[in-house]
Amino acid sequence: MNRTNVEQIQEASQQQWEHQAQVKEYMSAVNPPMPKIDIVDYPSALHKGGETRIIPFDLSTTLETAYPATCPNLLASYLHICEGETLKTDAQATSQMFYIIRGRGRTQMKNGTIEWKEGDLFTLPSVPDAIHTATEDTAIYWVHDGPLLNYLGVQPSVQKFEPVLYTKERLTKELDDIREIAAGRNRTGFLLANPNFPLTMTLTHTLWALYNALPAGVQQKAHRHNSIALDFCVSAGPDTYTLIGKEVDEDGNIINPYKAMWTPGSAFITPPGWWHSHHNDSGVDAIVLPIQDAGLIMNMQVLDFQLIR
Repeated sequence: MNRTNVEQIQEASQQQWEHQAQVKEYMSAVNPPMPKIDIVDYPSALHKGGETRIIPFDLSTTLETAYPATCPNLLASYLHICEGETLKTDAQATSQMFYIIRGRGRTQMKNGTIEWKEGDLFTLPSVPDAIHTATEDTAIYWVHDGPLLNYLGVQPSVQKFEPVLYTKERLTKELDDIREIAAGRNRTGFLLANPNFPLTMTLTHTLWALYNALPAGVQQKAHRHNSIALDFCVSAGPDTYTLIGKEVDEDGNIINPYKAMWTPGSAFITPPGWWHSHHNDSGVDAIVLPIQDAGLIMNMQVLDFQLIR
C-alpha cells in the first residue's frame, strides 16, 4: 500500500470520528428552549370501565421523547383489571409506586406476593415483571422512573430496596396522629419514607410521596419546587382545587392561575417551578397524594422548595 492510500485511509478514519462534532455559541445555547410541560388532567373516567388494560399518561409527543413519558423522568398510568383477570407490568425502572384506587387482589413478582386492597400503596424495585390479579374490579395508579433510564440509555442492574407495603390502615392512623401534632398549622400530612434512603428521606431513591390532608375550609398557601408533581386525588368534596401559576403578587397570591379541580380517583400534572396553592371550599376533608421525582432532584440538591408564609 503506497503512502497516498495510507493517508486517504487515515483521513477517512478521522472524518468518521469528527462528523458529529458540533459547537454552539454560548449565549444562544446556554439556556435552550425545552419542550413545555403543561398542566394536564387525567379524569377518573379513564379507569371506570372497559377491558383489562394499562392506560398510560403518555406525553412523549409534547416532550419530544422516543419513549412513553408523562414528564422527563417519570411515567404515570392507570391500571384497570377486571374481576378475576390478571395484568402484567414489566417496566424497565428502578422505582415503581402502585396506589390501589379501588378493588382487591395480589401482585406476584420474583421477591414474593403482596396482597392489597383499596387505599393501600406499595413500591417495587427493579423487577423483571409483576403479575397483578384482581379478585374484584380494580383500578391502580402506577408511577415509575422508566423514562429516566430511557434517557440515560441504561437498564437496572441491582434492586435498590425491597418491596414495601403501606396499608390503608397504616396511612389512616399516621394521618390521624399528624392531625393532632399539626393542629393549627397550615399543612397536615406526612412523607412516605424508606430506611434505605436516610439522606433524602423519600419513598425511593427517585420517587417522593406525600399523603396530604386538606381539611374542610382550609387554604394551603402557595409553594413551589423544581420537581414535577403528579397529583392524585384520594378523596375530596366539591369545590376543592389547586391554583397553579408562574408568578405570585406581593401578597403571595398566584397571578392568573389555572384551576385544577380535585376529583376522587383523578390526577393532574403540576409543572416544575410553578407556584401552586390548595383550597378546600367544601365541608368535607380532602386527601391528595402527589408523586414527584424529588428523590432524584433532592439528591442533586436543586429542589429549591419555597413556601409563602
